[in-house]
Amino acid sequence: MILVVDFGGQTAHLIFRRVREFGVEAKIVSPEEILPLRQTQGQNDIRVKGIILSGGPSSVYEKNAPTIDPKIFSLGIPILGICYGLQLTAYLLGGKVVSGKKEYGPAELKISNFKFQISNELPQQFIVWMSHGDEVISLPKGFETIGSTEHVPFAFVEDSKRKIIGLQFHPEVEHTEFGRIILENFVKICKLSVNPKEIDIRSIEKDVEEKVGDSYVIGAVSGGVDSAVAGILTAKAIGDRFIPIYVDNGLMRKGTEEHVKRIFSQHANINPIVINAVGETISKLKGITDSEEKRKIIGNFYIEIFEKEMKKLQNSKKDVKFLLQGTIYSDVIESQGTKHAAKIKSHHNVGALPKNMKLKLLEPLRHFYKDEVRAIGQKLGLPDEFINKQPFPGPGYAVRIRGEVTKERLIMERQADDIVLEELKKANILDKVFLSFPVLTNAFSTAVKGDGRHFGEVVALRVVESKDVMTSTWARLPYDVLQKISSRIVNEVPNVSRVVYDITTKPPATMEWE
Repeated sequence: MILVVDFGGQTAHLIFRRVREFGVEAKIVSPEEILPLRQTQGQNDIRVKGIILSGGPSSVYEKNAPTIDPKIFSLGIPILGICYGLQLTAYLLGGKVVSGKKEYGPAELKISNFKFQISNELPQQFIVWMSHGDEVISLPKGFETIGSTEHVPFAFVEDSKRKIIGLQFHPEVEHTEFGRIILENFVKICKLSVNPKEIDIRSIEKDVEEKVGDSYVIGAVSGGVDSAVAGILTAKAIGDRFIPIYVDNGLMRKGTEEHVKRIFSQHANINPIVINAVGETISKLKGITDSEEKRKIIGNFYIEIFEKEMKKLQNSKKDVKFLLQGTIYSDVIESQGTKHAAKIKSHHNVGALPKNMKLKLLEPLRHFYKDEVRAIGQKLGLPDEFINKQPFPGPGYAVRIRGEVTKERLIMERQADDIVLEELKKANILDKVFLSFPVLTNAFSTAVKGDGRHFGEVVALRVVESKDVMTSTWARLPYDVLQKISSRIVNEVPNVSRVVYDITTKPPATMEWE
């Protein structure tokens, strides 16, 4: 197997996924867990063929930064250090790491040394994805440079004698060109064969069956791909003991309720329970401007609703013990999913849930990414137009309205959102982008309307391309489409002064603004 040492990087689990996609056994371990390897390896433990050191939010020179025993580097096992993993390797072996030029997003890597196996089949230059604030400015003895970027001279290095490779960029993310080839080359250096495997749907269903037993499961379904795929999977596993519930909180896109009913009636022969909570939701959000607080209020309110439904069903002699959620791995990692990870935001279905819940969580998609969830949905026979539907946040428009959520601002956001969807659909672009939405920014600027001064809100438009939500880049929309969207929003949505286009990649930005 290959061990992935998790230093808290946003993409540590993604490294694990890439290795598994090659058909190679992998295991994620903490830095503390890697220590016993030094002892067992000396006793001819031949199972560990390679070690990958992940990225992480810490700085190697800081007090209490996560670390490993330097003797690991003397085991003769191929080691690949990525981002923090490279910096830690250099630091422990006598190199120098400093707070350097911060880079987040794309950079051009130029290969200057093709003599190593890790650089097989790579072109001379290609785009890589960076996410770092520190950099190695002096390599340890024995290392040679393979490639550099404009700002990072030691972006790709190797010590061939000790079989140690270091990358300042992230080969595991989809936006790094030829990243899979680099990782595949490392697998081959570990003397492991590449034999890709498909997702086993039946094994997921069996896990659900074993965990649930004879109990009933109520499902939080929002109309999105994740919750629907999780729901159809569960229905196939336990039949009519799965009860989907759609909460109409007034924060979802138009037509969501009808969409949910159609998916479950057609593909699981189940009619979802629909609960109207529009008034209560708006009331609970009154005066709330902080995005984390919004997420927690919505998360807690959802649990209140589901626990009430649990009691009703239990009174009718249905033993409800589980709450199904369409949590996927990008939700988990942004909500500080591992020990050394940084908390980006509390997703309403992960970090924003109350501590003393009466229902146990059932999350069959928790370790899958968005593109994998779509592949599972396809295998389940769900229609393409649904599988490729744009993701929509669980808290809905609440996190696309910066500042307080009011009835008036909800109307503005919904109108702007309809315009964006309509114009992208007219231009034949909607099904080619991953995500598109307007944001009420809560920033205001001066405009001229009807020869008079108007002081209105600024709307930000975000349209991105992505597959697994871990990285994204902004969509290069035609200027005439941008112009049409801008003109319509300013003219048709009340109290809007101007529209700006968000051209920030992830990293550093997240997909949503809040």
